[in-house]
Amino acid sequence: MQDYFYSLAELIQSLLQGGEVFTCAFYGEDSDFVRFNHNRIRQAGHVAQQSLMLDLIAGRRHAAADLTLAGDLAVDRTRLAKLMEELRAIRADVPEDPFLYYATEVHSSERCYASHLPAGQAMAETILTAGQGRDLVGILASGAIHAGFANSLGQRNWYRRPSFNLDWSLYLRADKAVKARYAGFDWRDEELRTRMETAAAQLEVMAQPARRIPPGRYRAYLTPVALEEMLGLLSWDAFGLRAHRTGATPLLRMVEEGARLNPALSLRENTAEGVAPDFQAAGFIRPPQVALIENGIYRDCLVSPRSAAEYGVPANGAEAGEDPLSLDLAAGTIPGDEVLQRLDTGLYIGNLWYLNYSDRNAARITGMTRFATFWVEHGRIQAPVAVLRFDETLYHLLGDRLLGLTVEQELLLDPGSYGSRSSRSARLPGALVEGMSFTL
Repeated sequence: MQDYFYSLAELIQSLLQGGEVFTCAFYGEDSDFVRFNHNRIRQAGHVAQQSLMLDLIAGRRHAAADLTLAGDLAVDRTRLAKLMEELRAIRADVPEDPFLYYATEVHSSERCYASHLPAGQAMAETILTAGQGRDLVGILASGAIHAGFANSLGQRNWYRRPSFNLDWSLYLRADKAVKARYAGFDWRDEELRTRMETAAAQLEVMAQPARRIPPGRYRAYLTPVALEEMLGLLSWDAFGLRAHRTGATPLLRMVEEGARLNPALSLRENTAEGVAPDFQAAGFIRPPQVALIENGIYRDCLVSPRSAAEYGVPANGAEAGEDPLSLDLAAGTIPGDEVLQRLDTGLYIGNLWYLNYSDRNAARITGMTRFATFWVEHGRIQAPVAVLRFDETLYHLLGDRLLGLTVEQELLLDPGSYGSRSSRSARLPGALVEGMSFTL
């Protein structure tokens, strides 16, 4: 794919007219998908696709479009030439863009990771063996994601990263199930079997009658998956420069009033260890890390090129949405095998869903528990818990009521594949909180 993309870039270069400049971003994947139901393979296939986003610039006017590539140079040559003519026609009718900003210093790079993944068939067979005798439903995605950038100034960037993502549930009956995930860059059969046995043990508890917990405040443990839901909501607009300058960030109190989270909490954009490439669509290079919150104090924003131009600050590789792609919450000091003992009595929350803000300016969010949430007494799981709704501010959950984070972090890859496999990821510990407020 790399050579093909570079050939297309040279073609675009040869078709430029006058003082035109181009930038183009490439996406490609070679992915195996396997869908499971009743612990049987219901669908298996392979997706190989490539696409190109081209921005054709003249002065401060520009026009951009996406093109799905055929992978045949003769075909794509004709389609690209036609696209460039269409972009010129569009550009002639658009006003100047005061915040147009793209990389003009050439920083070429190549970052390719070797694959440590077995064949998709081998992974599927291991999954079926581990799930034997259980009603397993889920989807496995594996293979390499490719990304590239090129411009008329001579910059060339290429990135390739193989990964896998297994998102599955063990189903019991009605709305009773245990959801689990396993993702990463190095597949290990033993790790899958361990996670499967853990999910199976939780499913046995789910067979018991659900306990109804009255509204109130309870000590709680949030698994990395549950915590990901909260930080995912926060990531929509909490960390972008534009949201900060316009007062739209839910962390406004941290920005304007000096509010702090727990000193044990350090959150960063960790491109070096994520799935996303280390460059973005306008050619700016992403630093290996950006400290968002350090020891509970807000540090840096994610800055897209347009925000950089508008507010006169340096860009740091963020895309237009200025949301993190490789979120990393630093580990804590609680060993994973001591979580139930440290929780003692309270709620073990495996999953959350339907999250939204109930008071945006106070970073207060509401949502519901889902699947494996259990009542724990004296360090032992006693029973599943009927669905609960929580309503709580992050200044409590990740601030004055945070008791600690686990030593172990879990790598969670976004299972989204609408149009293409997502390159978003999160590396998170679990969180133990003193009091979490439940309203229903």
